[in-house]
Amino acid sequence: MVIQKNRYFRRSKLSEAKVRQILRYFAMDLTATDCAELSGVSVRSINTIYLRLRRRMAEQCEKVSPLGGELEADESYFGPRRVRGLRGRGAGRKTVVFGLLKRGDSVYTEIVPDATKRTLQAIIRGKANIASVIHTDRWRGYDGLVDVGFDKHLRVNHGNNEFARGSVHVNGIESFWSYAKRRMVQFNGVPRHTFYLHLKETEFRFNHRHGSLYKALLSLLRSNPL
Repeated sequence: MVIQKNRYFRRSKLSEAKVRQILRYFAMDLTATDCAELSGVSVRSINTIYLRLRRRMAEQCEKVSPLGGELEADESYFGPRRVRGLRGRGAGRKTVVFGLLKRGDSVYTEIVPDATKRTLQAIIRGKANIASVIHTDRWRGYDGLVDVGFDKHLRVNHGNNEFARGSVHVNGIESFWSYAKRRMVQFNGVPRHTFYLHLKETEFRFNHRHGSLYKALLSLLRSNPL
């Protein structure tokens, strides 16, 4: 088959029209199997395209500039149910993910080795504007943010069943965690070696929730083809 000129997929045997069709199905969050059936392209080829798409989305997500304004910081745990007998935050074989959300706008996520103060605050200092207002729960990993220069650090005490105090809450980032975990369920368990790409795909989808994901993908691939 002749390799066709394609703005979205370099050296592809697929036409631009076919790639756009696949991007539409991807934007609709169809599985690779469903996309292959509807597009007439093999599942193997669709899986390859999906993998490359997720890599492009991850690259774009990592370019985020420091977030500013009202920010919510929180960590969450993905993976198997907690193992009986193991105690503590994220006990068991769970993957720890830290998130920083700008209210009403976008989120940034990062897989971390632990939820210690040193780990979490290194990311906050790198990804949040120093003039930001940071909202967190009372986990000790967030102690001392004002001491390192942030204008305001407001906290809710989940341990005392306090989930909001006026505008002080982390409901936005917790809603993102719920959304991310619901998405992961459709994959019947995400292998550790691809978890990062699925996480970043979810981040990208969330950050484009107010517009057309399909158009965002076209724009992304025009500047950085597969």
